[in-house]
Amino acid sequence: MNPFELEAFLAVIREGSFSSAAKVLYRTQPAVSQIIRRLEQEIGQPLFDRSSRRGVLTDAGRALQTHAERILNLQRQARTALEDVRQLRVGRLTIAANELTCTYLLPVLHEFRRRYPDVHVTVQRSLASRIPAAVSDYAADLGVITYRPDDPALQSIVVYRDELALVVPPTHAHARRKRVRLSDLARESFIAHHVESPYRRKVLETFRRRRVTLQMPVQLPTIEAIKMFVAMGNGVALLPALSVESELARGELVRVPVPELAIERQLRLVHRRGATLSHAAQAFIAVAESRAGAERGRHVFRRELSSPAAASRPGRE
Repeated sequence: MNPFELEAFLAVIREGSFSSAAKVLYRTQPAVSQIIRRLEQEIGQPLFDRSSRRGVLTDAGRALQTHAERILNLQRQARTALEDVRQLRVGRLTIAANELTCTYLLPVLHEFRRRYPDVHVTVQRSLASRIPAAVSDYAADLGVITYRPDDPALQSIVVYRDELALVVPPTHAHARRKRVRLSDLARESFIAHHVESPYRRKVLETFRRRRVTLQMPVQLPTIEAIKMFVAMGNGVALLPALSVESELARGELVRVPVPELAIERQLRLVHRRGATLSHAAQAFIAVAESRAGAERGRHVFRRELSSPAAASRPGRE
């Protein structure tokens, strides 16, 4: 019992005859008669009283009519629902990110919501080291990380070029300097994040290699807390430049260049390689790509080839 057979059956009822139904279905009358006959053979009962020219229904025909209408209505509703998903009039998108990468996400999400306001978006805060697994295990459609995943089942796309920035309070002696040397930081109190990361290890290695003492008397749990604590005059910090743009613009913090600490960070969108992405996930990637094309500079869009094991493992945050 296929949908077209049910459409033909209901057309005969609606039009009152096989010939009239044939016209609205753009078929010949013998073709419509054959469709109804095939349907009757499948059911095992006649649907129309053939002694009547007006297509009078039998008891079996009346019983099928109600169900046929329901089936075709459900089919139309299913098609509409699928088209709504395709056109992003409905849908869901889940993105796994950590505190820093949420900062990148906000303007992209803003544009995505402007274009597709009916799509429900959830950003799950996750440890950076667990984001690739969340994407692989279908717990998230997309992930945002600052390292290249070593899972060949994942596709990564570089979407933003960031760097570490030394920030100090406006009253700090270094705030008026155009640049400082690493040796100038030996007596500074660095306010650090309490979680290990590849970039923290790079900084420690740079200080060790240059034989400069790095003092970290305070470690805090969030970037927001670090920024506030530094702005209060409690030390200096090395933070992703992306995370301090607002504070620099408001004059709450001052960025001081340190050529020896020019460490670039690349933000990546990751998704399952070879898997069918949801329409919402495809649209979000397209928004990220269009933003890179419009703004250029730090916003980029570069798909990476499948990588071997990453040179350095991610931290937990």
